[in-house]
Amino acid sequence: TGPGDISSDITGAAPLLYPPLLLSVIISYLCTMQLTHLSLTNFKNIAEASLDFSGKINCLLGNNGMGKSNLLDAVHYLSFCRSFSGVTDALVIRAGEDFLMARGEYLRQGRREELQLGMTRGRRKSLRRGGKEYPRLSEHIGTFPLVMAAPQDMDLIRGSGEERRRWMDMVISQTDRPYLDALIRYNAALEQRNRLLRAGIVDHLLYQAIEQQLASAAAYIHDARRQWVETLGALFYTYYSAVAGISEDVSLTYRSALTGGAEQMQLLLDQARRHDEAVRHTSVGTHRDDIDLDISGMPLRRSGSQGQCKTFTIALRLAQYHFLHKATGLKPLLLLDDIFDKLDSTRVERIVSLVTSDDFGQIFITDTNREHLDHIIASAGSDYRMWQVKEGRFTAIEAD
Repeated sequence: TGPGDISSDITGAAPLLYPPLLLSVIISYLCTMQLTHLSLTNFKNIAEASLDFSGKINCLLGNNGMGKSNLLDAVHYLSFCRSFSGVTDALVIRAGEDFLMARGEYLRQGRREELQLGMTRGRRKSLRRGGKEYPRLSEHIGTFPLVMAAPQDMDLIRGSGEERRRWMDMVISQTDRPYLDALIRYNAALEQRNRLLRAGIVDHLLYQAIEQQLASAAAYIHDARRQWVETLGALFYTYYSAVAGISEDVSLTYRSALTGGAEQMQLLLDQARRHDEAVRHTSVGTHRDDIDLDISGMPLRRSGSQGQCKTFTIALRLAQYHFLHKATGLKPLLLLDDIFDKLDSTRVERIVSLVTSDDFGQIFITDTNREHLDHIIASAGSDYRMWQVKEGRFTAIEAD
């Protein structure tokens, strides 16, 4: 399409011709997703909070342990119904209290939307959109896309393959509903097979029935992951080079024992069954997949410097943002939790330049350094809000 065109991949209709100015307004309207207001009750160390946000830059300033990251985690909960840090729901409810509430008001594609999350100890958590409760929380995933970068991202490099699989699943599930369904089916069948193995049951026909379900789901999961890593790899390289300022030999490679379809998966399971009966768990399948993160042909976790590892994780998150934006048509919320630590001033400058550009939408940033936040606000212009955070309380302040 040429200048002034708006194609069917944006509107869902046949291509039409619009004046450039009107086109930019339409695209902005379609891509808009902002959290305009957040109310919290008994969320971690936050007893009560009620904040109205800027549509562009929102800064949280304070020492460690004061509640900055907890507020970002509440925003994450509204998108994913779980904590970014992976803690259980019981630990999210404020100590000494029996329930929590989180309510977010959004502007999404020009419409006002409200999400309300409720949790009571010992009961199932509830999420309502526009007052209507989701029958299954999985139906909500991907509707309000979000990308969060935090110090815990180092686990993507130094942690086990489980960390990287969880990341793949979380991102792909936001844009591919059949993938999430396949993942649920795969995990259910995997648990069934492992239960038989732990019980010492030897029944060839029973194993075959379960393995057929495993193989069918695994084929879809493998193909989706392979395509996603290929797509993300190109985006990642661009962002890594932009932040590092140099072109280094960095790469992402999808690693899986499965290279074919469902038939190959069934063959692998059949070949491994005797071994699995001895160790009492399933040793082959997409639950063993991984991503190799390399620099100069060597594993990053072994050969990367502290600055390279930090740059790597930030580039992964920015590439993830770009992918979700293209896949969903919405600019996700971008949550940056204390990401500037251990980075030199030049790389901080480059990150600020990237995230404050028009390519990114609403941003939430936490830091212990007032100078970092003032610099970000100066780069972004006047559209900002800043709070001092102390012991779970939020006080609005002005930038210098």
